[in-house]
Amino acid sequence: MKALVTGCAGFIGSSLTDRLLSEGYTVIGIDRFSDYYSPEIKEGNLSSAMEHSQFSLLEEDIVDMEVFPSVDYVFHLAAQAGVRASWGKNFDVYTRDNIQATQRLLEYCKDLKIKKFVYSSSSSVYGDVELPMREDRPVQPVSPYGVSKLAAEHLCYLYWKNHGVPTISLRYFTVYGPRQRPDMGINKFVNAVLRGETITVYGDGRQTRDFTYIDDAVEANILAATSNVRGEAFNIGGGNRISVIDLIRAIEEVTGKAALLQYIEEQKGDVRDTRADAMKAERALGWRAQVKIRDGLERYIGWINNTAEHQ
Repeated sequence: MKALVTGCAGFIGSSLTDRLLSEGYTVIGIDRFSDYYSPEIKEGNLSSAMEHSQFSLLEEDIVDMEVFPSVDYVFHLAAQAGVRASWGKNFDVYTRDNIQATQRLLEYCKDLKIKKFVYSSSSSVYGDVELPMREDRPVQPVSPYGVSKLAAEHLCYLYWKNHGVPTISLRYFTVYGPRQRPDMGINKFVNAVLRGETITVYGDGRQTRDFTYIDDAVEANILAATSNVRGEAFNIGGGNRISVIDLIRAIEEVTGKAALLQYIEEQKGDVRDTRADAMKAERALGWRAQVKIRDGLERYIGWINNTAEHQ
């Protein structure tokens, strides 16, 4: 089987690429190595894949591509991330990288006989809604980023409905683990605690998130691709809802170090709480999160310490 992974050098994309290669897939990766965070980090994410004979890399911008490779599966993870950075003039980047790029890829796929198009969406499409967040409830994103991810979801649906493209959308709930982006909360908290630096807490710290370990997110992609489901969206949430303050306390316990905290005002576009109802994914895909937050933190902190020892 041959798979295309867009955003292959990113956090989830590179982890998925390694998993596919380990299972015997031929993988073609696309990444433009944007400067949202260090391209050197992304190059490091791909270090293992680049040594694999069944992997090839296209350093391209999807919107500008004229020809795409012929594959059996498409895993579309390429996107401009970040809720807080998506306001104002920056929204041009989000419409291009999240909406236009998705439409470009879907337009290409409508003339092919691919087995599945797996789109990486986000819990940000929900906004501040009643908990737990369920796929059959209204979606009301409260950030431009969330709007762009929801628009891309709608594109996936309409290309399935009108052209038969076998799409499926996965709404990730705060994925964390090895290779996590530098701007993400757990990465920032862990590194601050380890270095004795101050953690900036937005609001009162009682806001909650449902965290999902990277291995569980990757497994969801594999199950979605090999399922018979089409035209649907699924919550991929780890069942690890925890407040920011309690998360920091757990990091303190795992590291054995105290955190230094500084509180500032809440940020526009930040959802107050998230909690996934993942029963639909369990019933239709056979997916259930396996890694609890404490175990995930121990794995992640161990990976950071091991990485630091070899630098």
